[in-house]
Amino acid sequence: MHAMVGAVSDCIVSIGGGSAIGLGKALALRTGIPQICVPTTYAGSEMTPILGQTEDAEKTTLADPAILPKTVIYDVELTKSLPKRLAAASGLNAIAHAAEALYAQNGNPIIGLLAQEGIAALIRSLPQIVSDPIADQSRSDALYGAWLCGVCLGSVGMALHHKLCHVVAGSFDLPHAETHAILLPYALAYNLEATPTALEALRTATGSNDPARKIYDLSRALDLPVSLGELGFGEDNIDRATTLTMKNSYWNPRPFDHSSIREILRAACGGRPPKTVRVDDYRI
Repeated sequence: MHAMVGAVSDCIVSIGGGSAIGLGKALALRTGIPQICVPTTYAGSEMTPILGQTEDAEKTTLADPAILPKTVIYDVELTKSLPKRLAAASGLNAIAHAAEALYAQNGNPIIGLLAQEGIAALIRSLPQIVSDPIADQSRSDALYGAWLCGVCLGSVGMALHHKLCHVVAGSFDLPHAETHAILLPYALAYNLEATPTALEALRTATGSNDPARKIYDLSRALDLPVSLGELGFGEDNIDRATTLTMKNSYWNPRPFDHSSIREILRAACGGRPPKTVRVDDYRI
């Protein structure tokens, strides 16, 4: 990130991924100087009024309209040097934003349509980016999808998946995007049983009757890690992570307790395929 802050500065320019843009948000919020974002990954942070901060090994989030960048510039050429693994992981991170928007407590039909479109754009473009890193159209589609998914994240609340990622990545020093990519199939498998409308939307967006398994298989096809164990998060961390998840927990469409959180984390630690979602398995 390139940041100019001082008596004669009139803006902050953030060039990079979510971390660079997040730092720019923090500076913009504290100085009152407008921020211009030039994203080079697909996380979508540039479209949200949300700032994530880690203090005392716990990640917290702050939402404020003043955090939202004033201008965003998308340029396909600036994404061509992004390593394939980072491109894939940031794209899965964006998909997580839109997927949880489909069952958000304050969701609405317009955000639902944006979420479906964003997920579909990334599902079709990420494999092409990995196989042909300089393909302009697929990178343009991925930026389009990231923009849509970022709008979803900035417009409605998130649920269990994001809480788990904030705990696991923020408190155990794991890479943010890869953590999202690994946990997403398991969180979806848990929640979609209680949200048939979101399940149908995800079936349409992913082109699969089993969206959780589709995203799990996509991660494998993109050569991303598929277990928290590969990132250094072992089963000895599960109890602490469970306790932190239950502390000030997010709203979620399906109730959860210590036992269900442990089971999700245990499955993610080993990287076994997520449970097949059957709506009839769960009744509200």
